[in-house]
Amino acid sequence: MLINGGSASASEIVAGALQDHRRAIVVGTKSFGKGSVQTLIPLRGDGAMRLTTARYYTPSGRSIQSLGISPDIVVQQPVREAGVGTEEEAAAAGTRNRSEADLRGALSNDSMTDDEKRVYEEELSRAEESAKLRDEDYQLAYAVDIIKGLTAIAPQEP
Repeated sequence: MLINGGSASASEIVAGALQDHRRAIVVGTKSFGKGSVQTLIPLRGDGAMRLTTARYYTPSGRSIQSLGISPDIVVQQPVREAGVGTEEEAAAAGTRNRSEADLRGALSNDSMTDDEKRVYEEELSRAEESAKLRDEDYQLAYAVDIIKGLTAIAPQEP
């Protein structure tokens, strides 16, 4: 399954569920981190209030809020040369690395223990380090990615 910073909300739930159940290899870059449900409540006159009413969790209990889904295999989008592309592509590039955590008033992810946060950061760091190998030896990196993908969906021993 392919994800990136534009993958949010329901697509993150699907990616997280497939990843938790080892039914897909998640490829791309970290998703947006939209792990909350808002309900729009109309107010008298022309007003409305947006109230956060729930949070999304993957089947294993990981909260998506602010963290997003980290891919099993990190694959960055190639950077185009300056001046090449459309105005829409240039606008999209400006928001490429934004996530839910960057938004004003965003909820923090307070559902993880310090140890769980440390493990999450270590896994993300390892995946990003592995992605750097592509610049040095793309063929070797591709082979490593295939092995990682196969281990990500391999059946767990009891």
